[in-house]
Amino acid sequence: MTRRGLILFAALGIAWGIPYLFIKVAVSELDPAMVVLSRSALAAILLLPLAFFRREVVQVVRRWKPMLAYTIVEIILPWYFLSSAEQRLPSSTAGLLLATVPLAGVAIAFAMGRPERLSRLNWLGITLGMLGVAALVGLDIAGSDLIAVAEMAVVVVGYALGPAILARWMSDLPGVGVVAVSLAATAVVYVPFVLLTDAWPAAWPSTAVIVSIIVLAVVCSALAFLLMVGLVAEIGPVKATAITYVNPAVAIIAGVVVLGERVTVWTIVGFVLVLAGSYLVTRRRRDLVAAEGPEEATAEQCESPSEPSEEERARRAAADSP
Repeated sequence: MTRRGLILFAALGIAWGIPYLFIKVAVSELDPAMVVLSRSALAAILLLPLAFFRREVVQVVRRWKPMLAYTIVEIILPWYFLSSAEQRLPSSTAGLLLATVPLAGVAIAFAMGRPERLSRLNWLGITLGMLGVAALVGLDIAGSDLIAVAEMAVVVVGYALGPAILARWMSDLPGVGVVAVSLAATAVVYVPFVLLTDAWPAAWPSTAVIVSIIVLAVVCSALAFLLMVGLVAEIGPVKATAITYVNPAVAIIAGVVVLGERVTVWTIVGFVLVLAGSYLVTRRRRDLVAAEGPEEATAEQCESPSEPSEEERARRAAADSP
């Protein structure tokens, strides 16, 4: 990895590892709907000018049906349920549960009629991942808040379904345009929702909450996606997917150091099992591309229009982010 690639990787690992911490701070005073509205609106304000400058907005809007479906399953629902779940779950646990997205991706592929051949290692990964979730839910959380766990399940499924929609119906669309339009659409949807549900804050939030919203929008949303695109261009899509295994570790460390959240033995056990499971589930594809080499992989992409571009791979990886 080049020095620039290492810097991008470290920056993105932090940008996608700290959202759980700042969501936890934000929902201490704001309704989850208000958190989503504030975060999506500010991030859209930052990205839309860039998308317009690159002339990416119109072509994204023309594909409005899959774009709407993607926005619903990737942002509108997951961001709300994630914020709601963090009112009751530690931020570190929420971040770790989201590491199961690759496991859900296997189920989504089967449901959409595009199942992948799974090796014994892949099946072992699924088993380890499920054991890790069981350790977290049954022993770490101890079933104390199954509603929050159910909300996290919605988030996981949404983050797994979003890339599937992108791959099937929008793989040729520009990444910045897709993210900018989806964020803007989310903000538009949440404006009436916030007003009708009295989610608007009765008092001006504290400085810590305001800073949290700004960080979520600027660093964890707008900047993070641009970092991801740059990282994929620098080190390739295969190495870039390793960021998925860094984010939960950052989330746990941030929760412990900043919020004083406890780490039990079962947190560590669940952490190891979930990440090992996610790695084994995705290992076959990673090894296949690595074995082909960059020249062969690039040639195969050019010959097969169904193969995702590097930018689309970046959007897939971005789906693992909160």
